[in-house]
Amino acid sequence: MNIKRIDNYTDNRFSKAVLNQHGAYLIDNEPYQIEITDLSSAVICGENPAVFKTLIEEFRFHAPHIFKFYDTYARLIAEYPAPALFDVPLEAIQPSQFYVDKEKLTAVQTFICTPEDIVVQVIPYGDRFISLDGHTRLYLAVQNGFTTVKAVKSETDDWVWTFVHEAERRNILRPRDMVLLPHAQYEIQWYRYCDDVFAGNKQ
Repeated sequence: MNIKRIDNYTDNRFSKAVLNQHGAYLIDNEPYQIEITDLSSAVICGENPAVFKTLIEEFRFHAPHIFKFYDTYARLIAEYPAPALFDVPLEAIQPSQFYVDKEKLTAVQTFICTPEDIVVQVIPYGDRFISLDGHTRLYLAVQNGFTTVKAVKSETDDWVWTFVHEAERRNILRPRDMVLLPHAQYEIQWYRYCDDVFAGNKQ
């Protein structure tokens, strides 16, 4: 089974809301989508229900706070233990990313209205926390004047420390320090850095 997450906002096989949430997937070239409906739930849609469980597990890697999944007939098809969410001040979050994509920020603005709409995965870092994802949402939180967001403790591999230490070297010490870039420039600068790290060219 080949699962590919769609990372653009213009694929006409999916709804705009799903694309904005990054809930669009291709499984063996067939479209499937997961749309978040509230802080804990989502609706899954696609041709073959037999692959839903695998798709949900893939989706929850990026969104572990979503633990109830329904089909398009509002039938519960999967439920997981509810994760422990907690409030974390923005000033207590150390990003593991340096840049924010302006195009993605525009998409995120369509479904983020309150601090409760933002849930990020974190790991403890002294008396602070490292954000493992959700950097665009964190940047939007700063723009919206939020002081706290929701978080869930997660796990990660050692590669994250390369990104954290580089962020600190660049004085990216809190979400408001990240640099907003046009989409094309973001792709060049961020993806090139990531490629270099995973190719072993940066320590």
